[in-house]
Amino acid sequence: MLRESGTSRGSVYFHFPGGKTQLVIEAAEAHVREQIEIIDSAAALAGSVVEFIDLYVTLGRDGMVSSDYARGCGVAPRVTEGAAKESAEVSGTVRGAFSRMTDRLAFHLAAFGVEQQASARGLAEAVLAGVEGAMVTSRALRSPAPYDSLRTVMTIAAEAARFDVAAHPGQSDATSSDAETPADTVPAARPGQEEASSGSTQAGPDG
Repeated sequence: MLRESGTSRGSVYFHFPGGKTQLVIEAAEAHVREQIEIIDSAAALAGSVVEFIDLYVTLGRDGMVSSDYARGCGVAPRVTEGAAKESAEVSGTVRGAFSRMTDRLAFHLAAFGVEQQASARGLAEAVLAGVEGAMVTSRALRSPAPYDSLRTVMTIAAEAARFDVAAHPGQSDATSSDAETPADTVPAARPGQEEASSGSTQAGPDG
């Protein structure tokens, strides 16, 4: 990091007195904030649960391709490289990061009609896990094909979840208000929300 930034070690420790642990935690927190903005942007542009998942995965796909297959996740390496195991504080940050992203996905899925909270949460976990896996395999293959396959499978799952809700009218009283709004920010409103422009420059989800 010092080499890439051209910054002196003393300057880094001045701004990050907590050293490597603080750097890791702040990088993960910044990544999560960015990802939640991307999730909200996809939700604002979508008109249905299927469109929401399609847009979210497509943003990840396009971001990977435009980066020449160099994009990565700001949280997952903390797990795979052992930092979370070495530090309870980093471990808590990692768990919180994935939980917040899952919560935000589940909130929007519920708002789009996946009305049983357990179903929305399960679908959110599957989507996030799929994006994480697609990121790794897409980089390895230098191909967007994993994202394309994920988008196909997840939109089918979203259709199934939507029809499952419709097939149980006695459960239709469980509205999207059952899912609490995640605490990070108030999500963007849905279209026709003209302020949500399709010209978003979000980089795309990385998990």
